[in-house]
Amino acid sequence: MGDIEQNVDIWQDHWDWSDEGDQWSAWWGGTPALWHGALLPRIHAFVPTGTILEIAPGFGRWTQFLKDLCDRLVIVDLTERCIEHCRIRFAASSNIEYVVNDGRTLESVADASVDFAFSFDSLVHVEADVIESYLAELQRVLTRDGVAFIHHSNLGAYGRVPRLVRRIPQRALGPLARRGVVPDVFAWRAESVTADGVAAMCDRVGLGCISQERISWERGRFLIDTLSLVARRGSRWDRPRVVVDNPGVRREAYRMAMLWASTSPPSRSNRP
Repeated sequence: MGDIEQNVDIWQDHWDWSDEGDQWSAWWGGTPALWHGALLPRIHAFVPTGTILEIAPGFGRWTQFLKDLCDRLVIVDLTERCIEHCRIRFAASSNIEYVVNDGRTLESVADASVDFAFSFDSLVHVEADVIESYLAELQRVLTRDGVAFIHHSNLGAYGRVPRLVRRIPQRALGPLARRGVVPDVFAWRAESVTADGVAAMCDRVGLGCISQERISWERGRFLIDTLSLVARRGSRWDRPRVVVDNPGVRREAYRMAMLWASTSPPSRSNRP
């Protein structure tokens, strides 16, 4: 993945946001299906709550649900375009605060003010230095019993494999990735980030990584992503790290898409 400047260039100036990010949920049956079927069950113990911080909301794909689970929601994104769109999209919601940041710090968020922090399908694209910077900031802004749910890359766990995979001719690489023979290098995952590395970062900044679910993504069974739960040391959530490997996310998504399609009316964001 690129650096912060390249990410700004992609998401601010060149990305087609006409679907507000819902296209990334299509394989789950749509954004509501992904939220209710996969994300909310993984965070239900921590919400509703007082203050939620969302890092990198994009055009509000998860903001639309998070805003109803808290008294106060702070959304922070490095692109002014995303924040302005969310400001318009959620104009009727009086409990949201909007912040454009530098892509690595939370300067506008007060110390010990956040009960739950959330980031999904965004920080997978940033490298280890950015993840560690945000973790250091979370150590500052989380309340004593605050928890963070962070979706980040684990592609670095495969060492040089992704770089070697990119040498395969494009006409062969796509089919190989779809069949799960090679890691999905089309998913734009950061190659310097691993689950173990993030746990070590937490230790360095004074947080505890209490659980990690290493997951596959849309193509294949390689565990290129991680869902990490992070808490303050000494909090009521603090415990030794539990690591679970889940290579069957594609099956989970397929089942959710079928269930959602059979029980929900069609809409733009629940197309199977």
